[in-house]
Amino acid sequence: MEQAVDECVGLLGTVTERDWEGTRAGRLEWSCREAALHIAEDLIAYAGQLAGREPEGYTPFELSLEEGTDSAGALRVIRAMGALLAAAIRTAPREVRAFHPYPFRSANREGFAAMGVAEVLLHTHDIAEGLGVAYEPDPALCDFVLTRIFPHVQPGPTPWRTLLWATGRGELPGRAPVTTWRWSNNLVIDTERLTLEGVTPAAATDLSTVGDGGFAWLEGGPVEGTRVGAGLVYKQYEDGVHRPEWGMYVLVRREDGRALGAMGFHGVPDGAGRVEVGYDLVEGARGHGYATEALRALSAWALGRDEVRTVVANVERDNLPSQNVLARAGFTRVAEDPEHLTYELGASGAR
Repeated sequence: MEQAVDECVGLLGTVTERDWEGTRAGRLEWSCREAALHIAEDLIAYAGQLAGREPEGYTPFELSLEEGTDSAGALRVIRAMGALLAAAIRTAPREVRAFHPYPFRSANREGFAAMGVAEVLLHTHDIAEGLGVAYEPDPALCDFVLTRIFPHVQPGPTPWRTLLWATGRGELPGRAPVTTWRWSNNLVIDTERLTLEGVTPAAATDLSTVGDGGFAWLEGGPVEGTRVGAGLVYKQYEDGVHRPEWGMYVLVRREDGRALGAMGFHGVPDGAGRVEVGYDLVEGARGHGYATEALRALSAWALGRDEVRTVVANVERDNLPSQNVLARAGFTRVAEDPEHLTYELGASGAR
């Protein structure tokens, strides 16, 4: 957050003598001054959401500049609001989520960080374009934004060009221009004892190798199945076919914040409304009903979507614990082959 603000203030601080009020900010309808105020407004709004743990709606306050504030003063406000958001991010526990409408009505500290950085990068670009100065942020900042709140956007030639294209500010060879866009924070689904946290491409990359994905795991985790599943998520992201709500979820125990395993879909529902689910748990978490609890919740969420008629699971013949999980979650065995059994749950069987 601080780096993005430093780059913004450093660049725009060299052109404060120009006419910000009378100059349009790039392709926006705002003037450069209005765009600068918007950056500051969003930074303090996000800080307020996260610090106040707002569950529904925005914290009811507005930001305004004192009469007579010049462009240099506006940059001072941006720097201060950026520092407040950075402090809110640093002090918020990782499990805290606060209201944001897009698209699942909440975001965690990483999501608010990514949204704040995006606002700074994109509107610094708009102001710089209007004032006729060159601007290109650190690629690592752009990658941070893309892999956290643009999980549906296929990586492009460079992170900055990809972010500009994804927000209707540039072109990429072979891709249609973007006219409407919206970023996507990760989905979370709560159960009695667990939180199912949607895995971002950034977390999937880390989990697929030797990292923890930003989660505090129960001893022995993450297990190999989680790492393989995370690798598949990142491959889908690279191929441009990842849809985050149909990806992987890490199961986090709310009483202590420990990650116990992973559960998720193998892809988007097919044309017949079938979607396949898979899961695994750290050995120390098995036998306590966590997988059944999570599977009931995730299946109910899926079957609540118009495009889903059936949730499917395939398990090995000798995996009796997994078969018991499916049975307790209401699934019915419908087919078999020499190695696997197939279970299904339809809307009428969800509970």
